Amino acid sequence: MARFLWYIPNEVRAGHRGDDGGTGHNSLSTLTEQALAIENHGWAGALIGTGWGRPDTFTVATALAARTTTFRPLVAVRPGYWRPAQFASAAATLDHLTGGRLLVNVVSGKDDLAAYGDSEGDQAHRYARTKEFMRIVRRLWTEDGVTYRGEHFHVTGSTVEPRPARPPRLYFGGASAAAEAVAATEADVQLFWGEPLDDVAARIERLTRLARESGREHAPLEFGLRVTTVVRDTAEEAWAEATARVARMAPATEASGSGWEIAAGQRRLVDLAARGEVLDTNLYTAPGRSGGVGAGATWLVGSAAEVAASLRRYEALGVTHFVLSDTPYLSEVRRQGEHLLPLLRSTGPRSD
Repeated sequence: MARFLWYIPNEVRAGHRGDDGGTGHNSLSTLTEQALAIENHGWAGALIGTGWGRPDTFTVATALAARTTTFRPLVAVRPGYWRPAQFASAAATLDHLTGGRLLVNVVSGKDDLAAYGDSEGDQAHRYARTKEFMRIVRRLWTEDGVTYRGEHFHVTGSTVEPRPARPPRLYFGGASAAAEAVAATEADVQLFWGEPLDDVAARIERLTRLARESGREHAPLEFGLRVTTVVRDTAEEAWAEATARVARMAPATEASGSGWEIAAGQRRLVDLAARGEVLDTNLYTAPGRSGGVGAGATWLVGSAAEVAASLRRYEALGVTHFVLSDTPYLSEVRRQGEHLLPLLRSTGPRSD
């Protein structure tokens, strides 16, 4: 069953990716309005991003879960910002209070780690630590008296109460070999950025093989897509909006040393532009060349029918989790909830 989620920007400063939010953009009332719109327009929930210098993600998710009924927060968390036992307890409590609505996105990309007392560590260190984090959290959600002695974390005789009736799903991202090794053994859902269909198919094949060869102990790995969707009544209107928006973006700069820009997944997105400005039928690569990062680096552009057809092609490859967004976030959650989601449901598995 496919799951369709949106995105809520928890940012200190307004205007994330061109959003029109002004004063009070990150107030509880404004964020609640977005969560309720997501709930009322058919989305299963929303990803809430994380990073030092932003409002605390878990606090935002807890507040929004308390003001909604079916909204599922996909809470991004970082090992190092959280220790596994504290996170397992907080997550189990929120999952219990919301009747099993919590989803978790474990993030290993670089952050301003020194600002909250973490050590930077190289890529191998970060992913080895993430692997231990995920293993301990899973055990604490399912076992009593957990003792674990690892290189990065340890717990002794640890029991989490209340225990979630069903452990929250662990979403995970990353395109490096180190990231894929962790996903193959520990994650429930591997998230991809908006890459071309052939590239996603190759990654699914590789991750499936890695999971089989690693002796994976969990249910089969599932796959998700995090991408911007620029949807208008006609393809002409959508492309006019998309090209005008790129023209307003700051020119791209070479990686300046920030972890985000030099991450393997981001480099893959920037390199796509060399293969063409539009790949497949409507995957627009120009934003990545003009400074867009992550989900803002490639956009699916077109009418609702055209974008739905593109998303169904990813679904045919085995992608069953979709995290979509466009700005302005509030108006687009309504537009795409009314025009895009019904097309996805009418031709394939329904959202939760």
